[in-house]
Amino acid sequence: MSVVLYASPGSASLVVHWLLLELGIDHELRLLDFARREQKSPEYLALNPIGRVPTLLIDGQVLTESAAIAMHLADLHPQARLAPAPGTPARGDYYRWMCFCVYTLMPAYRAWFYPDEPAGAEHADAARECARGQIEAAWQQVDDHLRGNGPWMLGAERSAVDFVLTMLMRWSRNMPRPVDAWPALHAYAQRMKALPSFRQVYAREGLLDWT
Repeated sequence: MSVVLYASPGSASLVVHWLLLELGIDHELRLLDFARREQKSPEYLALNPIGRVPTLLIDGQVLTESAAIAMHLADLHPQARLAPAPGTPARGDYYRWMCFCVYTLMPAYRAWFYPDEPAGAEHADAARECARGQIEAAWQQVDDHLRGNGPWMLGAERSAVDFVLTMLMRWSRNMPRPVDAWPALHAYAQRMKALPSFRQVYAREGLLDWT
């Protein structure tokens, strides 16, 4: 199987890179230089017209969207037990929390980092403050869930959801209230960061923060 990942250090591609390492999948890593806008080059836009990362090629098939790729990788490697069996109650919870990442956390983070996009430059401060409230409310919900249903998001079994959530937790590291301010989230993050694959992906991407 030929696997190529287009990525940028610390971006949304982090979770795909991390899972490739966790699952022991041989792959070629192609890091894009955002400062040189390599993600907007004609060659890259031919693969991913939105011009974002990640883009994963598996035997020539083009896959985009980090959460979708994470779910696909988990299904391709059932021996790793990172996705519950289809049709089970746990699979329903799996979809619920993965969609929570995609529909609740990711849009709020984008509004936090790029507040002029939804509101225009003149309303950026208000949009950013609104996004902060949405992000903190979402993390409170996850913290409450872990307190009653942990140690992982699906209970006793770690899943691909935990990898996606951990990436999103990292994105809060410089916010006024980072996730480490919630005790259950802090403990949860420490469990995920103890994985050898986490240290490996950090080393490969040259990341030094939130260790």
